[in-house]
Amino acid sequence: MNFLFKDFQFFKRKISVSVLLWLSLAIIAIIVEVAKNVFNNYLIYKGVFWHTVNQTNLFNLYPAEYFDCNHYGPFFSLIIAPFALLPDKIGTLLWGIFNALFLLFAIKKLPIEEKGKNILFFITAVEMMTSQHNVQFNPILTGTIILSYVFVHQKKEIWATLFIAVGIMTKIYGVVGLAFFMFSEDKIKFIWTFILWMILLFILPMLISSPHFIIQSYQDWYHSLVEKNDSNQESVMQGMTAMRFVKKVFSIPSLNDFIFIIGAGLIYLISILRINQLKEINFQISYLAFLLIGLVIFSSSAESPTFIIAMVGVALWYVIQKDKNSRTYFILALAVIFTSLSTTDLFPKSVKVEYIRPYAIKAMPCFIVWLILSYQLIFKKFNFLNH
Repeated sequence: MNFLFKDFQFFKRKISVSVLLWLSLAIIAIIVEVAKNVFNNYLIYKGVFWHTVNQTNLFNLYPAEYFDCNHYGPFFSLIIAPFALLPDKIGTLLWGIFNALFLLFAIKKLPIEEKGKNILFFITAVEMMTSQHNVQFNPILTGTIILSYVFVHQKKEIWATLFIAVGIMTKIYGVVGLAFFMFSEDKIKFIWTFILWMILLFILPMLISSPHFIIQSYQDWYHSLVEKNDSNQESVMQGMTAMRFVKKVFSIPSLNDFIFIIGAGLIYLISILRINQLKEINFQISYLAFLLIGLVIFSSSAESPTFIIAMVGVALWYVIQKDKNSRTYFILALAVIFTSLSTTDLFPKSVKVEYIRPYAIKAMPCFIVWLILSYQLIFKKFNFLNH
């Protein structure tokens, strides 16, 4: 297990300004929420553990405990367990710190130059703070996807598939990590370790509950996700997608979202089938960024705190561009202003209510970067990065 922690040497030497800023903003944000007693999301997470233990439906409404409802799978009960056993304020604080450190760890393990990582931390600092203010799981989810790639790159398929399985069994989104199968040099090992982890993670929650309850919970989870997808179509706060942006801006409300999904799926497939480029690390990291952005902008569940996932993708895209020009800087500025800052207090409330949310402006710069990556991944010839 030592190799999992050998890249944490930044704790033993001078921490860069960007890491210090990123981590400080993340921790300050969670402290603010704890001080205000605003941590409903944490109570939902905590409820997953206790409802699993007590074998009460994970997806029912529990207004006496929290508002809204849970959409995380039974395995999540084991991730949140160490925090759920603590008093709420301490549990929330430590959960927020764990979120930040986990994503920090994942980014630090990326096979890019240290300068690039520092730039990435600067670019994503505000979005990370937004996620922390909402006491979200998304930083950990982002980290699992990054680590899925990192360990495939390091030819450690057993660890790569573990993080893919964790992502799937908690919030489904981790399924995108299966695309890294194409980068694996030991595809047989990738397949059997993934199957093994999925079986193990399916069974593990039974240790704190019962087989019957856990099996039923997975069925309930499916129905919960279907209902959530339907309700997101009518929500202004959620569904901040490329589809909504295009339909609103071009006044074509009847345009079916599946046209976007199918089109995006074809682009993902065509680009990953460029066999002669699959070993190029620049191609691989571009594809990682491509997945992180698409995971948000094509999801009906996309809301403001979810964009930490997409913004890490945008930052990766920027970092690996060899020939940066005015267009590159302009698009990055759009992302910082309209993705990261548009939902903060720097924008008037009236602007957010009338334009930013209804038109999904937050998704617009990410969609632009996604389109650029689409072109690059299909047509560009990649070279190895120096790292």
